Amino acid sequence: MDEKYTVGQYLVDRLHELGLLHLFSVAGDYSIEWVTDYVEKSGIQVIEEVNELNAGYAADGYARLKGIGALCVTYSAGALCATNAIAGAFVERVPVVLINGAPSIKKTLTFDQTGYSAHHFISGRETDRQVFEYITAAAVRIDSPHLAPMLIDYALTQCITQRRPVYIELLEDMVDLECQPPSNALSAASVLSDQDSLTQTIGQIGERLKQAANPLLWIGVEIDRFGLRDKAEKLIQQLQIPYVTELLSKATLSENDAQFAGVFDGQSSSPSVQELMKNSDFVLALGVWLTDINDLGWPIDFEKTAFASFETFKYGAVFNAQVSLADLLDGLLEKNLTCARQDLPQEIPPNPARGNLSEEVTYQGFYDFIRYYIDGNTIVGSDASLNYFGSMLLKIAAPRGFVIQSSYSAIGYIGPAATGVCLAKEASQRVMVFSGDGGFQMTAQCLSTQTRFGLNPIIFVIDNGVYGVEQWLADASVFQAEKPFRNSCILHRWNYSKLADVFGCQGWEVHTYGELKDAVLGGLENLSSPSIIQVVVPSHSIPDNAMWKQN
Repeated sequence: MDEKYTVGQYLVDRLHELGLLHLFSVAGDYSIEWVTDYVEKSGIQVIEEVNELNAGYAADGYARLKGIGALCVTYSAGALCATNAIAGAFVERVPVVLINGAPSIKKTLTFDQTGYSAHHFISGRETDRQVFEYITAAAVRIDSPHLAPMLIDYALTQCITQRRPVYIELLEDMVDLECQPPSNALSAASVLSDQDSLTQTIGQIGERLKQAANPLLWIGVEIDRFGLRDKAEKLIQQLQIPYVTELLSKATLSENDAQFAGVFDGQSSSPSVQELMKNSDFVLALGVWLTDINDLGWPIDFEKTAFASFETFKYGAVFNAQVSLADLLDGLLEKNLTCARQDLPQEIPPNPARGNLSEEVTYQGFYDFIRYYIDGNTIVGSDASLNYFGSMLLKIAAPRGFVIQSSYSAIGYIGPAATGVCLAKEASQRVMVFSGDGGFQMTAQCLSTQTRFGLNPIIFVIDNGVYGVEQWLADASVFQAEKPFRNSCILHRWNYSKLADVFGCQGWEVHTYGELKDAVLGGLENLSSPSIIQVVVPSHSIPDNAMWKQN
């Protein structure tokens, strides 16, 4: 007699079909049966996390490379801890699946009708789903085995179509109930273009590219999120004009490309990129999102900048709705456009590394130094901190080799995200991330999970004793005048390198460039656990490209 096919197996099979090989999980009695009886017996490895927030960030980092990420938690007390991670994935369009183990129908009805509460209940059966429906592309409750296949397929299809997180509430008594197995493989739904809008947009862009004396491409984050890297590369090669990225899309394509000019991030961009943006008479922004972190202090000229993003085209007074970015790229490639050739502006070489190894490390000096240890097999990540500035000017050769959450900008993201990146990367690649000390204090337990599973990211904690980026946003003049920091920005100092003793990994504390060199070489040699390198810098030290802000 054939073994019955169940709801729990259906969910596992669909996730595995989409490419999921690791599930981040925190044990909970409403979810443990599914994890133990189904996930652990499948081709998906369970990564037992230390808390739900870290699990969410890890799933986010994993999904950015793998195309799908997932975490499993328990009702309310677990799931609501993950809301910040899911909100960040929603804003930045990262396909993460949150599976929330929920109380049975019997427990729910008992609570609804009598008030007798099962643990973790707040106000009934809809609480968690209602919270997550605002920050997911789909929020479904699996309370019927007959509807389970349809609801699971709907949620997962929305996840891979919109590239946004989804919420699946899996009741504990549904897991072992019988349902129909999958019949067809899931695939993302096509984004439909209005043919008139698409044709007009292709014609308008083509005409402007022909007329422009100094055209420029601005490659945005949607090129990565929607799998359009190959088409974008072909267009760049066809047009033979320079291109820049935004901080969100840094290293979407290899930065070794001859036509790559740099990252445009307003006044924090390199002088050569600022010059290029200023002198260009037509900028085609493909998949670019405008945020206050991506155009720092720079007034965007909307009369010369055309934006194709959010399924629309916007250029001056022109607005064309329902334009698929994929269709637009196809249409531009078919036209086989040619443009006025433009040489890249002369790039100012970066500062040389400090020659005196006994010198005290500064924020800028750290980035001048570390660039020598980043190669084509390095994946770099940066947390929401002053590290945004230093890291944006690093040369990243690996395509998709830079991980950042610069739109939502939750501090503490990059440490646990490195857990997911390590599991999703190629075997030959190495992960190197930069965190502020304030952010790292929020999610330092990531070292525990990384040590447990033998992962080996190198985590640099830039220890300046303050919430530097918060002070910079509020009053940047403090750093140049060496005035007192706001009290709310001053941290309790940790001895970060000693956390290695707590979690069982390796750690270094460095004050000079000589100590930094030894620590970096030691971290690169350590293949069996994370390496935490505490880089102590003066509290008023900031990267050079953050010094433009005076107040």
